[in-house]
Amino acid sequence: MSAAPHIPVLLDEVIEALDPQPGDVLIDATFGAGGYTRALLERGATVHAFDRDPDAIASGRTWRETESTPPRLILHPHRFSEMLDVMRAAGVERVDGVVMDIGVSSMQLDQAERGFAFSSDGPLDMRMSQDGESAADFLNTAEESTIADVIYQYGEERQSRRVARAIVAARPLETTGELANVVRKALGHKPHDKKDPATRTFQAIRIHVNGELDELSQGLRAAEHLLREGGRLAVVSFHSLEDRIVKRFLREASSTPSGSRHVPMAAQVDPVFSRVSKAIKPGAAEIDRNPRARSSVLRHAIRTSTPAREAA
Repeated sequence: MSAAPHIPVLLDEVIEALDPQPGDVLIDATFGAGGYTRALLERGATVHAFDRDPDAIASGRTWRETESTPPRLILHPHRFSEMLDVMRAAGVERVDGVVMDIGVSSMQLDQAERGFAFSSDGPLDMRMSQDGESAADFLNTAEESTIADVIYQYGEERQSRRVARAIVAARPLETTGELANVVRKALGHKPHDKKDPATRTFQAIRIHVNGELDELSQGLRAAEHLLREGGRLAVVSFHSLEDRIVKRFLREASSTPSGSRHVPMAAQVDPVFSRVSKAIKPGAAEIDRNPRARSSVLRHAIRTSTPAREAA
C-alpha cells in the first residue's frame, strides 16, 4: 500500500490497546486516510472500515492489494452509528476490537472546498457525508437564538449571542472566510492572539451540521453490542465535549450499580467493560511530529461477558 497521506494520532498506543492478532476481525469506525487500518492489516487482522465521507471510501478502494496486504479490508460507506446493523447484514455478529477516531479528519481540514477550516477560503459546507444541510444552509436560515444555542453548547463560546447576532446581520454568508471575519470582528480579534476566536464557532457549527455528538453516543452503544468477551475498544477524541461522552460511557459501563431502600437495585448488576484506562495523551515527540495531535486523548477498555445493556 502507499504511505498514508496523514499521520494517525497515538498510533502506537491504539495498537497496543487493541492488541490485534492474525485472524482477528476488527472495526475501524472512522476510516479517514486509513492510518489505523493499515497498521491493523499489517498485523494480520481483517478490518471492516466505516466512513460516511464518500471521498474516504473512494480513496480506500484504490489501495492496491499485494502479497503482503491480502484482501482483508471491507469498506462500508456508512456512519459508524449504523455499524451494528451493517455488520449483522454482513453476517458478522461479534468482533475482536473497535477503534474510533472522533471528529474531522486531516484530509477534510486540508481541502478548502470542503469548508471545514478557515485557514484557506472555501464554500461554507462542513458536511462529512457531502449531503444534507450545509453550514451555509443552517447559518442563513436558522433563528438567531438557535445559532447562539449551537455556538454556546458545541463551541463553549461564552459570547455566543454576540456572535449569532453578527452572523444574522451579515447574512447571506457563503464562504468560510466570510464567516471567520464576521466572528473575529464580533469578538475583537488581535493578530497576536494565540488562538483564532473563530475556532470555537467553526467547531460548534461543524458538530451541529454533522450531528457528531449523537453519532458518538450511538457508536459507543453499537460497539458495546458488537464486541465479544475480551474484545477491545479504543477511542481517540480531540476536544472536551467528545472526551466527556467517552469518559461517562466507560465509567457507567464499567461500574456496578448499587441499590438502596429508596432506589431498587438495577437489573444490570455486572459491568460490561473492564480495565478502563485513564486518559492517554501524546508525548512531546509526537506533538512535534504532528501538531494536530496536541489535543488528542485516548481511552480504552475490554469487553466483559455481561450482555449489552440495551438495544443500540
